[in-house]
Amino acid sequence: MKKNVLLINILFLVFGTQLSQAQKVEVVSTTSENPWVSLKKKEIVVAEASGQSDISIYADQRVQVIDGIGGSFNELGWTAVSSLPAEKRQEAFDALFSEEGCNFSMCRLPIGSSDYALSYYSHAEVPEDFVMRDFNIVRDQYILIPYIKEALKVRKDLKLWASPWSPPAWMKVNNHYSLRRGDVEGRPSGNRMPEGAEIMSNATAFKMQERYLKAYALYFSKFVQAYKEEGVPLWAIMPQNEIKWAPNWPACTWRPEDMSYFIGEYLGPQFENDGLDTEIWLGTINNSDPNYVRTILNKEKYAKYIKGVGFQWSGSKALPKIKEEYAGMKYMQTENMCGEQENDWTSLEASWKMIVHYFKNKTGSYMYWNMILDETGKSAWGWPQNSMIVVDREKQEVIYNDEFYLFKHLSHYVQPGAHYLKSSEGDNHVAFELTDGRILLMMYNPEESAKKVSVDVSGVAASFEAKAKSINSVIFNMNVN
Repeated sequence: MKKNVLLINILFLVFGTQLSQAQKVEVVSTTSENPWVSLKKKEIVVAEASGQSDISIYADQRVQVIDGIGGSFNELGWTAVSSLPAEKRQEAFDALFSEEGCNFSMCRLPIGSSDYALSYYSHAEVPEDFVMRDFNIVRDQYILIPYIKEALKVRKDLKLWASPWSPPAWMKVNNHYSLRRGDVEGRPSGNRMPEGAEIMSNATAFKMQERYLKAYALYFSKFVQAYKEEGVPLWAIMPQNEIKWAPNWPACTWRPEDMSYFIGEYLGPQFENDGLDTEIWLGTINNSDPNYVRTILNKEKYAKYIKGVGFQWSGSKALPKIKEEYAGMKYMQTENMCGEQENDWTSLEASWKMIVHYFKNKTGSYMYWNMILDETGKSAWGWPQNSMIVVDREKQEVIYNDEFYLFKHLSHYVQPGAHYLKSSEGDNHVAFELTDGRILLMMYNPEESAKKVSVDVSGVAASFEAKAKSINSVIFNMNVN
């Protein structure tokens, strides 16, 4: 009898300990064919760390805090999703903003028309209305704001920031929303720009006269206040989208000296005088030369108004130097690369590389571009692009692309207040301490075959088989006893 009791106790100690350890680790895996699959407990081996793991996470080495992850609201996204019946439309918003879905916590919106607006527009269409007497957000009240409010119903604390693609046309030296005419890479422009109105140099396209600068600062202030009155408070604004790009859709180039002057002499003081707590960030920066940002941040008198810097596209190349030189500044990735409507695993791979690059270079927030588009994916200027969700209007279907699941692997877990963690060298993983104390490793197996992967953190090691071409979230529940 005593032998049987002893045997039972030994078995309990062995298997009970294994069960307790197994409960400490979860793995969720996504391939193109099988997205968001939770591995079974028997597929995860948990043991004491031996120092021989493929990836080590250093839980005691926090780097940057996370401010938010999300995507962008645009008019064509709303027209796509609003074509669905109520039940399907709600499914899409839950998928993006609920705790069970992507759990997006921060999103972007345009001030006036973007390339994914239905057409050109601003909030001050009357020329030389320097006192903004006819400023209004009427169009947004019917399109963008309903889109945003549907998201706010699901995620009430969603943080929002905004940027213009172009000032009102009458504030620009060519009196046009765009900066070039004709086709771009074979895409029809449709912008009816007069011959000779192009601005293709590095010149500032804004009219740098005092009355225009004052009016534009007032324009931003009125936009922030008008949105707040609509129940849509803005956490931050960036004064110009893609500050160094001259496309055939809404745009405005700025020399760094002129942008610095506008922020320091007009925009910052206007926000102060109006008592606005909306932050001013520099961006969005799409220039690979760090000197563009340096020129602005080194002007201390003006830089005092700048709380962070947003980078996208070629700006990613400037970030590694800038984040070292201005260590006290916050950083954001402001627009995920949009692709050519591939909406496949190659798009996921391109986005994954950018996620790794930006988080390893101290960004605290990361934005996808169009969250939702219709089956054409086309902008009003003819460029078909990727989206996380495709709405097939004819079939009335909601299609979740591979990039949707990539971002779900990240934002489902990583919420504001989480921290990026240092981990061992490698280009295919990132690690975070979550707000509840759990540790997340997000890793990619780029190989054509499955491979065994081992990960350790705080003395616990977990190993599992990462499927071929798979994104994996490994969650260590370190608080489990």
